[in-house]
Amino acid sequence: MKKNDIKSTRINEEVLRELSILISREIKDPRISPLTSVVAVEVAKDLKSAKVYISVMGDEEKKRTTYEGLLSAEPFLRSALARTVNLRNTPELRFIMDQSIERGVNMSKLIDEVVGKDEANEQTD
Repeated sequence: MKKNDIKSTRINEEVLRELSILISREIKDPRISPLTSVVAVEVAKDLKSAKVYISVMGDEEKKRTTYEGLLSAEPFLRSALARTVNLRNTPELRFIMDQSIERGVNMSKLIDEVVGKDEANEQTD
């Protein structure tokens, strides 16, 4: 692995960790769901922007309001990141909704249902 790849991986992980803490503990906006997770962060090589992948458990309305709350909290998040993460530039945050966790939960429920039906069929045979 190249030195730059290791450095950007480390930066991505650090920003992800700090944003997770900030979103779960520091932001007091009631629009932001307590079931909000930072799934991944991709900081650009020039450190000027970052894609923040967010997963929100709940209905579409909850996702929309959480997204709006995060957009309004972006200046606070950037200034808090500037204090906690030592980077030359503090990246602009761009939030992207990610449904991977929700899809995983739904798949797990479907598997449990199929297994339950399969076990019920075996017991009746």
